[in-house]
This record gives sequence, C-alpha cells and structure tokens, in this order.
Amino acid sequence: MSPTPLANSTTAHAAAGAMSDAQKTEHIKAVVLKAGADLRQRHPWLRHQNAIGMGILLASLAGMTGTAWLYLAGHLAWWLCLPVVAIFASFTHELEHDLIHWMYFRKRPLLHHLMMALVWLARPSTINPWIRRTLHFRHHKYSGTEKDAEERGITNGRPWGLARLLMLADATLALLLRVPQAKDRRHRLLLLIGGPIAYFPLGWAFWGLWYVFLGYHGANAVAALAGSEIAWSAATLARMQWLNPLVVVWIGPNVLRSFCLHFVSSNMHYYGDVEDDNVVQQTQVLNPWWLVPFQLFCFNFGATHAIHHFVVKEPFYVRQWTAREAHAVMREMGVRFNDFGSFTRANRWTRAGETAADGLPAAG
Repeated sequence: MSPTPLANSTTAHAAAGAMSDAQKTEHIKAVVLKAGADLRQRHPWLRHQNAIGMGILLASLAGMTGTAWLYLAGHLAWWLCLPVVAIFASFTHELEHDLIHWMYFRKRPLLHHLMMALVWLARPSTINPWIRRTLHFRHHKYSGTEKDAEERGITNGRPWGLARLLMLADATLALLLRVPQAKDRRHRLLLLIGGPIAYFPLGWAFWGLWYVFLGYHGANAVAALAGSEIAWSAATLARMQWLNPLVVVWIGPNVLRSFCLHFVSSNMHYYGDVEDDNVVQQTQVLNPWWLVPFQLFCFNFGATHAIHHFVVKEPFYVRQWTAREAHAVMREMGVRFNDFGSFTRANRWTRAGETAADGLPAAG
C-alpha cells in the first residue's frame, strides 16, 4: 500500500477494515515518515537537528529568565509571569522527551548530557531524566499494561476522584497514595524508597520549598479566618521574602505545567486492557477546544503525542508540523479521536459492548 492517506473516507474505512492493527500501524508509520521526509526536502535547514534542539533550549531558558527578570524588576504582574514561564518550560519538557530518545548530540555525549541537565533544572518537579529514560523505554515497550510504570505514576488507569486530581498536582502524593494499592512488599518498597531517590536532588528541593510555601500561607489563612495573626520569627519572614518570588518564577510555573501535562497524558493513553505491542490501542488524539488551556502548558501534547507512538524518532517540532497528515491517516486507520468515554472507564480501551481485541461489538 502506498504510504499516503487513502483517497476518500469510504475507501479508507473499507481498506482499514481488511487490515490487522499491525498493518495499520505500519501504514501510519509510512505516511508519517514520508511527511517528515517531504518537509525536510522543502526545508533543508531542518536537517540541522542538533543545532535546532540547542537553539530551542537556549531560547526557552532565555524566555524563562527574561520573564522572571521583568517580574522581579516590577515590570510584570505575578499572575502574568507565572503562566508565561510555564509556557517556556513546556518547550524544555518536549526537549527532554526528545533527548531521552537520543535525538540531539547522540555522538557528542558532553553536549547531550549538558542539555539533559539544563532541561531538568528548568523543570525540577520531575524525576531525574536519566532514570526516566529507562522508565520511558519501558513505557513504549509495555504501553498500557501493568509494566508501564511511567503512566501508572501519573494516575493512568485510576478511577477519577479527588485522589487522582491531587496526585496529578503533587508528585509526593502521587507516590504515597499508590502505596496502599501496591501488589506486594517489593512494590511498596520501590514506591517508598525508589520513588524519592528518583527525584533527588532537584525534586527534593523543589517540593520541599513548595510545601514550605503552602504551609506558611495556609497557616496565615487559617489564622486570619480565626481572627488572629501568627507571630513569625524574623528569620522565617526573611526566608519568605525570597521564597515568594521564587514560587512565581520557578516553582509555581512547573506545578501548573506538570499538572496540565499529567492531566492530558494520563487521559490520552489507554491502560489496563491494551494488547501487547498494539500501537493502535495505546493512545488516542485529544484535541477538543476545551482542552486548549491545558494544551497551552504542555505544547499541544494531547493532539500530537499519539503520533510519537507510531514514529518515535521524529523531533517534537516536526511532529507538530506534520500533524495534519498524521491525523488524516490515523483517523483512516481507526485511531480514536476525543474518546471522552475513557475518562469514565479509568482509561480502559474497551468500550461498553465491545471487545478489547478488536473494538467490534461483543458476541452475545
């Protein structure tokens, strides 16, 4: 089959109906790879992948730093500074994801690992990116299954409720609230010991400062409601003078960014009844209008990440550029778009009256 979207929807659906999911996957790969190759043919500068990646990183860090300076100098309100920094930080998440797949400076390890360190510094709410590399490769190998620790870590497969909402916003709670569900002692120890180690040292500093900030202002709020005032020590007040602005320019933006990313990612991946190695069942495309505020802080992740599961080695900016061609063939081949029912199914692939194996109505 030619690696181009089929002529019309009727022909496409008829052809897709005669194909296995493995064949659909190969067809999608071929179309997406061709779209990327055609794009590079039209824009030869895209072949300078290392330089582009480093340029995006430096521009993102400059944007974060410049926005922070405007706020600290009194030229920008906190409520505008915080989301703008979060948007710049979202670029560094995409870069980290590309770096995990060795897309930049593969043959120049010093620069590769320098980029890894800088994207972690920009987003210290996350686990060590070198540790995440192992988890992410397992995510691709076992996506949607019990072995997919990366997705389980951001609540995929968990029924919706207050606990899941809190876990999306707080990495510590995401670890602790999973402990009672651990299947055995080894898994519990992994969560209680291995989880915190994965966040050392940047995550420890990040979340520790965040809890101090919440505790201080939470205590003041409770005292105010009770009609009293807390007499904080001079040392505490001095520390809050630098912690408050730090939350605006570094900590708060990443709490916002990671919440939006985890909300989108945990709902666009399927979990629990996905066939092994069946890429068609692993993800859906989430791009409704009401998700735009979330997509803004995770670089349109819901609309484009599913493409990555079919073609892993395409940089994020190329994936955004070729999304129209990718979405067309994915839709033809039966990849789901905006399956909001998955929110009520705890992200399971199977819908009521269907079988997990083929998505067709169940017999009897």
